[in-house]
Amino acid sequence: MDKLAVFVWAAILGQIVSFIGGSLTHGSYDFLQSLIVSLLTALVVILIGEASKPEKEHQ
Repeated sequence: MDKLAVFVWAAILGQIVSFIGGSLTHGSYDFLQSLIVSLLTALVVILIGEASKPEKEHQ
């Protein structure tokens, strides 16, 4: 459930950044492209977070 929240927030913030970036550079705003990039970025961040967790030691 927490990973779903990460994807939702990544999609929302990715759209905002893409829109503002396109406006500042007088470029075009592409919804689908910014959605794909933001979700792939969220996936990479989640994978890095999962890979960097320390292993639990058995006592």
